[in-house]
Amino acid sequence: MLGPDTLDHYRILGSMLAPALLMAATGSLLISANNRLARVVDRLRSLLGHWEQAPAAERAVLEAQIRRHRARATHVLRACVMLYVSLGCYVGTSLALAIDAFSGFRLGLAPTVLAVAGVLSMLMASLFLGLEVVMAVRTFDAELDQEMSRRGRGG
Repeated sequence: MLGPDTLDHYRILGSMLAPALLMAATGSLLISANNRLARVVDRLRSLLGHWEQAPAAERAVLEAQIRRHRARATHVLRACVMLYVSLGCYVGTSLALAIDAFSGFRLGLAPTVLAVAGVLSMLMASLFLGLEVVMAVRTFDAELDQEMSRRGRGG
């Protein structure tokens, strides 16, 4: 038969699992965001290479593309920072729950505040990633329009 102390341990461990699930979700978003950042950086490097060899007439178009991709990179970077903050908050929440239990529940709202901060950071990261997706589609549309008009003139 399980005693009341054993049940309290299970409740504490159970409460520590919620932040762990949020850590896993944050980790998945971080992988996605880092992949997106790598693609934007690769595209920027490609554009810079084209810019260096482009005639003066094409440089203005390439400079506009470079500006758009730099803005995209900034949004993804901000999302990554927010996701790392979120991850830290979730780890802190889990540790605060354990410390709170060992200290006789003297931390008050600290675990809850850390959890809320983690969720808010994740929300901010999601907003930055959403902005980056919108910019990616708009950038692609602009590049497609430029290429279609170039081919229309040349064909």
